Amino acid sequence: MHRVLIIAGSDSGGGAGIQADIKTVTCLGGYAMTAITALTVQNTLGVSDVMGVPPGFIIAQARACLDDIGTDAIKTGMLADIATMEAVAEVLLSSTAFKVVDPVMVAKGGHALMREGAIDALKALMLPHADLLTPNAPEAAALTGVEVTNEDEMRRAGQMLLRMGAKAVLLKGGHVRGPEVVDILFTDGGEHRFESKRIETAHTHGTGCTLASACATLNQAGRTLPETVEMARDYLYGAIVMAPQLGQGHGPLRHNWLL
Repeated sequence: MHRVLIIAGSDSGGGAGIQADIKTVTCLGGYAMTAITALTVQNTLGVSDVMGVPPGFIIAQARACLDDIGTDAIKTGMLADIATMEAVAEVLLSSTAFKVVDPVMVAKGGHALMREGAIDALKALMLPHADLLTPNAPEAAALTGVEVTNEDEMRRAGQMLLRMGAKAVLLKGGHVRGPEVVDILFTDGGEHRFESKRIETAHTHGTGCTLASACATLNQAGRTLPETVEMARDYLYGAIVMAPQLGQGHGPLRHNWLL
């Protein structure tokens, strides 16, 4: 089984974070392991509290998995502060696995999940380890300092993120207005543009976590990165279309729609 170590925060509502990651990896045929970075009090209406996990304990969780089971991919999500990023960077440095870095900054309901000053640490500590960086438009804007409101600006930001150290960047265009959602994958070899019809729905909680974990699971031998991304996007699209309409706010996806 394709092994995926997830280093991210927990979502008590089950729609995003570690819970969405485990569901995604499992439904795509992989084996999910976790190192939890934070606990959140959360549902479809938003995040009401966050409790961080000590950095040493994050490292211990990861090492327990890596030293025994090993991994083929590592996916990172919510990393709230500099100490957490330093701990996770230590883990990433010790592994040759394919690394997907999802720069989670704000929850779907608007609650900040990264402390002030941590963006610089993210750029310095995490981007150099990213085999694939998966920012949405606001996250790309925060990392580069440039506006990302159209495709031209997406291209500018994507190229900047490559120069900042990421080996590949999947810049997601869900926040960019238009009848289609356009995502662009940037690599040293060029760019690949992906387009899909926009789904008008409030049930999009955990889309970023899900796409990043899908990429980590589907990136396997004999498959190019653009092929991996296309398959991951198809999986995500189905999960949104088949969303179970749960909760009073930003509802979760149906991760098991393939079953």
